[in-house]
Amino acid sequence: MNLLKALAKVGSMTFVSRILGFVRDTLIARVFGAGMLSDAFIVAFKIPNLLRRISAEGAFSQAFVPILAEYKSQRSFEETQGLVNRVATWLGIILVLVTLLGMLAAPFIVSFIAPGFRADAAKMQLTVELLRITFPYIFFISLVSMAGGVLNTYNRFGIPAFTPVWLNVSMILAVLFFADHFDEPIKVLAWAVFVGGFLQLIFQIPFLRQIGLLPKFDFRRDDEGVWRILKLMGPAVLGVSVAQISLILNTIFASFLVTGSVSWLYYADRLMEFPTGAGCSAGHDIVAEFIQGLRW
Repeated sequence: MNLLKALAKVGSMTFVSRILGFVRDTLIARVFGAGMLSDAFIVAFKIPNLLRRISAEGAFSQAFVPILAEYKSQRSFEETQGLVNRVATWLGIILVLVTLLGMLAAPFIVSFIAPGFRADAAKMQLTVELLRITFPYIFFISLVSMAGGVLNTYNRFGIPAFTPVWLNVSMILAVLFFADHFDEPIKVLAWAVFVGGFLQLIFQIPFLRQIGLLPKFDFRRDDEGVWRILKLMGPAVLGVSVAQISLILNTIFASFLVTGSVSWLYYADRLMEFPTGAGCSAGHDIVAEFIQGLRW
């Protein structure tokens, strides 16, 4: 594997995603500004994003990619395919349960992340409604992360790096062309998140099929690889979660401030993240696969 070539490909795709993300956030700021509507959406979008960073692009990727790379190097293709099938099956089941639970518990989750919203019944209700629309994003993006790990392991680095573009495109088109079709225009962003997550997932399916690793249902529980991934995820979840505590605390504090504070905090955070890029997860997968290749 040419590591420099792979990183260059990921970097270029990430650059496209970053530019579109900047355009997306600029449009959101221009159309919705910093007020009750934008505060409600940002909190609703932040919650599945936090879970994504902790699980999908954090602990899961750190545990799954090295094990998959080991299977690819040391075992038969059939065994590797079996691992992918079983991980996808059990991950999908867990994600369905988490999604349903999150949608049912939306009022409690909002009260925890943004307790200051409880002082404004209208803002609280809107945030809960938006969260119930956006929460399935964690289902889509977690499966996207798994698919990306598989594709990266098989040197298809450009596909996972380009995948986030679909969320940005979905949100940009929603703001430009569909906001006027909603009684509460901010809801168009929540549905754009839902659609964007779905588009990211189906975009990767043909490429998984090309390498023969499109997952199939397999409910076996006695797979050694699956248990090893679960054991590795424990410490990884703890480590990644610590890094997200500051984001939760910032939102909690901002929720008690004047309306619009959550939005300003979000816009500032996005500007800060803009130069750093969004390819950390893909880059991690590339390096992990490269190191595994040296080991095996």
